[in-house]
Amino acid sequence: MSTQTASRDAKSERGPVGRLLTNFGFQILLALVLGIVLGWWALALGPDSAGNPNGLAATVGVIGSAYVTLLKAAVVPLIFAAIVASISNLRRVRNAARLAGQTLLWFAITAFIAVSIGIVLGLVIQPGARAGDGLEPGAPHTVGTWWNFLIGLIPQNFLGIQVSSSLDGDSVASAVGFNILQVIVVSAVIGIAALKAGRKAEPFLAFVDSFLKVIQRVLWWIIRIAPLGTLGLIANAVIKYGTDKLASLIWFAVAVYIGLALVLFVVYPILVKVHGLSIKQYYSGVWPAVQLGFVSRSSIGTLPVTERVVERNLGVPSAYASFAVPFGATTKMDGCAAIYPALAAIFVAQFFGIALSPIQYLLIIVVAVFGSAATAGTTGATVMLTLTLSTLGLPLEGVGLLLAIDPILDMGRTATNVAGQALVPTLVAKREGILDLGLYNAPRQGLPFADEGDEDAPLEQAAPARAAV
Repeated sequence: MSTQTASRDAKSERGPVGRLLTNFGFQILLALVLGIVLGWWALALGPDSAGNPNGLAATVGVIGSAYVTLLKAAVVPLIFAAIVASISNLRRVRNAARLAGQTLLWFAITAFIAVSIGIVLGLVIQPGARAGDGLEPGAPHTVGTWWNFLIGLIPQNFLGIQVSSSLDGDSVASAVGFNILQVIVVSAVIGIAALKAGRKAEPFLAFVDSFLKVIQRVLWWIIRIAPLGTLGLIANAVIKYGTDKLASLIWFAVAVYIGLALVLFVVYPILVKVHGLSIKQYYSGVWPAVQLGFVSRSSIGTLPVTERVVERNLGVPSAYASFAVPFGATTKMDGCAAIYPALAAIFVAQFFGIALSPIQYLLIIVVAVFGSAATAGTTGATVMLTLTLSTLGLPLEGVGLLLAIDPILDMGRTATNVAGQALVPTLVAKREGILDLGLYNAPRQGLPFADEGDEDAPLEQAAPARAAV
């Protein structure tokens, strides 16, 4: 009996309550609710007698930050291995240049549609004019400009390692970080070099493939504790910013989620249907990755699952998917790089009473279509927002207005990003006649995620093909 079959049998013996409690989606929903409740509770308790955060506040803060730290630790090796492997896999694809060009074109098309929706919603809902009291402008820690973006592409050292020092009383504190853009550039160069080296690079590429499998396994373990990390992040957001600030940004949050919903549930289905594919099959196939993107808040962290659903549920050839999905995870961000910065820029302009000209609205579109590579990493939305504000000449202090609800918005943004990263390879594969329609149209059965012990099990067990819905 296979691990997958044994797991399904075990699930059927748990009963409805047991199956609900072990359902990943239910665990995330429960974590969201508990996070809000614990945040309110910690606010009600207030600081201790010494003015320090109470025990509950300190605990959820550590839980949230520890989860983000774990996720970031896996990002650099995952990006390096995924990009090198994806570029080297192009040697197995015919018409690789054409496929790459089509992928870039559809990235741009969907980004244009998404940013246009963001601009329209900003003008109709007027979130900046509806903002409540208690918002405080604040300069961002990271500023994205076109100059910084271009400079950031030049590797300072292998994998873009950065060391910073600061004075902390009488001692010096040092921190090591990574420039994700430089990691991408270095990885791409090494991948191209390995591709050009031919047979001599085969042992290296075999090592990279094995290394990628190991990193994906480690990342999967981190993903398993996503509900706990979500609880800590949401509770900490409530504690840090308070309910007043959260309430004052309610119209901005509503505008962002309306925009994300329009792209995810209107634009994407239209594109799927126009290409003669089943909308139902697309959503049932991509949902495991979308769900994980919502809770992990990292397109890169969701990369292994996204690639797996694209190949095994949506029927995109592995050689093409292993290039398009990692490429999309670092550059295809309809949520973070299109809808959000468009709405946020309009919000900032309205809040400060600045009238935007038609040229500035056009610049918002240009930045969204061509600047999405600046969103690489886990803080991409902030970088993209500051890039947009600096391009428009708007106050960068406006970033501080929106930090209160960023963790809540980031969930929806990342879910939309991931859905788009799976959609474009599917559409391109269909247009180029290489999509496995039998696998795409197969009924979805079994578990939404592969069992940990069965590395090669599909995310969804596919039955024989049937006609598209």
